[in-house]
Amino acid sequence: MSALPETQTLQSQRTKMKHPPGLYLLFFTELWERFSYYGMRAILVLYLTTELVSGGLGIKPSVAMTIYGFFTGAVYFTPLVGGYLSDRVLGRRLAITIGGITMALGNIVLFAINNQTGLYIGLILLIIGNGFFKPNISTLVGELYAPNDKRKDAAFTIFYMGINLGALFAPLVCGYLAEKYFATNINGVIHYGFKYGFLAAAIGMIIGQLIFNIFGNRYLGDIGKKPTGAPVKTNKETKTKTPLTKQEKQNVAVIFILTCFVIFFWAGFEQAGSSLTLYTDKFIDKSIGGWTMPTSWFQSLNPFFIIVLAPIVSQIWIKLSNSKRGDLPIPAKMGLGMILLGLGFAVLIPAVLQTGSDEHHVVEKANLLFIIFTYFLHTLGELCLSPVGLSMVSKLAPVRLASLLMGVWLAGTGVAQLLAGQLAAFTQSLGYLEIFSLISGVTIGLGLILLLLTKKLVRMMN
Repeated sequence: MSALPETQTLQSQRTKMKHPPGLYLLFFTELWERFSYYGMRAILVLYLTTELVSGGLGIKPSVAMTIYGFFTGAVYFTPLVGGYLSDRVLGRRLAITIGGITMALGNIVLFAINNQTGLYIGLILLIIGNGFFKPNISTLVGELYAPNDKRKDAAFTIFYMGINLGALFAPLVCGYLAEKYFATNINGVIHYGFKYGFLAAAIGMIIGQLIFNIFGNRYLGDIGKKPTGAPVKTNKETKTKTPLTKQEKQNVAVIFILTCFVIFFWAGFEQAGSSLTLYTDKFIDKSIGGWTMPTSWFQSLNPFFIIVLAPIVSQIWIKLSNSKRGDLPIPAKMGLGMILLGLGFAVLIPAVLQTGSDEHHVVEKANLLFIIFTYFLHTLGELCLSPVGLSMVSKLAPVRLASLLMGVWLAGTGVAQLLAGQLAAFTQSLGYLEIFSLISGVTIGLGLILLLLTKKLVRMMN
């Protein structure tokens, strides 16, 4: 008879280790939103720089990469406003729906109006929509768990797989539609079907919103329905504010400090959609057995590696957390991520020495293994930094400031995107060798500094 309580205990332990079903609803919602975003992003620079006669907008590469940088930067600034409004007025669930609908409209405009007017209207809608969507979907994941739940880091890594599953298929589908399926040859001139790539991105966003709104009540309950940061009213109907404690202030300070460091990580990482895309297009030998791979497909390498490596990294974090020495501190993980990013750019230096930076005088194109290994190292760095960063904000942020501080974290990425756009534009004047070497040296150096600061930051967090 004694076996029955033991069996019940084991079942209870297994139940506690399982993730709530709401995590997987948010997983699929984010999957389709990222399909939409990365599908559009994979072809955006190619759409901007391709000549008008070939279905693009004919914008100079340096200008196109500046536009790309401002767009991707603004995408990460608007979560400050969206986070504030959801905390105070809307609630996270309504904000996610508003954001999703707005982003779908943005891609529809890019599909329907193929000129610079349509470009700017579409990008503005995407920027606004992302501001409502982005900070709230990540914060909802954190609200599924208790503050000190050991499953939280693993949950954000699983959630991160949803991001990257969408990002994996997006360039393959949207890139194939734009560069292959709807491409036509008229009198020897190839006309690309970029607008159909944007249409596919819009459809992906609509699917995600249908899933979220149909199953939200069932799997999320009341989580995220009410604003959490609205001022409290007393019996006299006067508004009161509870000041932050000393520990909460230190936690907020840590979030700001680490945000400053990761700006430089993302400035390098986000070369993927701009300078690395153009370098791959012009200087990498993309032929495999007589077939030429679409340039946009290379942007699926990062999410592919994420999907392969994320479960492994997640298990490593869990095993470390259950060991005597404990898990690596979050700042140490982030420092390691920055070093790996720098090593990824170092891999490209011999390739650039081989190809040069002048697309009109390429003596020999570089082997595609260079760019593959670069994305591999960048992915390892991302796994050490990004999902644990989202988890950190959800752990450290005071509840009433949770979405706002998630917006601050994402705004740091926005600054990085602006910097990334300028760095990418400089590759057209200074050269790829100089810019890639600069990014490599700076990120490795800052990663080492962050490792040295780890003990101090951990004391502040505790």
